[in-house]
Amino acid sequence: MSARAGIVWLVAPALVLAAGMIFDIHSTLAAYLVAWIALGAIPIGALGILMMSYLVRWTWTAALRPILLSATAALPLVALLFMPMLLWMASVYPAAADPTALKPFKAVYLAPWFFGLRTIVYFTIWSLLALWLRQAGTNSDRMTRAAAIGLIVYALTVSLAGVDWLESIEPDFHSSIYGLLFLSFSMLNGLAFAIAGGLLSRRRIGSRKAYSALLLSMILVWAYLHAMQYLVIWSGNIPDEVTWYLKRSSHGWQVVLAALSLGQFIFPFFALLIERIRGDRNWLLGLCALTLLMRCVEAAVLVLPPLDHLHPVATCLMLVAGLLFVAASVWKMFDAAFSRSAGAVIPVGWLRGETGSK
Repeated sequence: MSARAGIVWLVAPALVLAAGMIFDIHSTLAAYLVAWIALGAIPIGALGILMMSYLVRWTWTAALRPILLSATAALPLVALLFMPMLLWMASVYPAAADPTALKPFKAVYLAPWFFGLRTIVYFTIWSLLALWLRQAGTNSDRMTRAAAIGLIVYALTVSLAGVDWLESIEPDFHSSIYGLLFLSFSMLNGLAFAIAGGLLSRRRIGSRKAYSALLLSMILVWAYLHAMQYLVIWSGNIPDEVTWYLKRSSHGWQVVLAALSLGQFIFPFFALLIERIRGDRNWLLGLCALTLLMRCVEAAVLVLPPLDHLHPVATCLMLVAGLLFVAASVWKMFDAAFSRSAGAVIPVGWLRGETGSK
């Protein structure tokens, strides 16, 4: 992408979003949150996949390391892109609009200042983890230590972030699995992006069948967590929890849910069971693209149904503008970081199963 084209892809959607903030701030911020969650989760998820690749150091996982490291370089930018949501929280988050309607603990925990502070803490921790992983990447023992400790911190903070950014849109709803849902959302996003980047890059990567198996495993984890949440809520039959599904099963959202089930589980699951598809570059690339698209659909399902007074046309227009703006911003940061890592090599002895490795 040329510098001029990059500026156009950034400025044009930014102007559309700015106009939307003037005429319909509620619909604009709701759509922007969907775009930010869908695409901002890529570097967050890439951080988790990077730590996993430090612990499972085979050729096919190590080949994705430059892509994953470059993706994590966008974490500070993703934090900055969340600023509109922090500045105008009351337009989307009920706790900021009317804290008196909440129980005392939730009123304090979801207070705008505390919400913003936690968001800053999350991104600070993730950025420091990314820096630690980058510095540890020249020593096998340090890689293992950083990844082992980092994964524990990462899982806790990402789960809490999912509760803050998504579950708090409906403060009366609670699910003990929700944080894990966002964790699987982010890691599936980061994995699909990394595999697609590896397939599109000119660098040599590992076995396509290995990547297909890894993608299928992550899809199964994602589907399992969603199924468990549904079964627990269905068996409990608690009104405050059941309404979460009722809102997403009416007014046309049932069609979106069906599309998400088909596009993120049924179709890729059966496709990846076929050996010819698992080893085919174009099929794997297409399934990664489908996974990234389904993250946009899932983000819309998580964010939009409980919000009232959304203008459909304005929301759709702002969603497209938000996706273009966040995608162009994150891609520009990723591309710059990836270009700097063009000469990166993997020292002998890092990879398990290689000659000379321990």
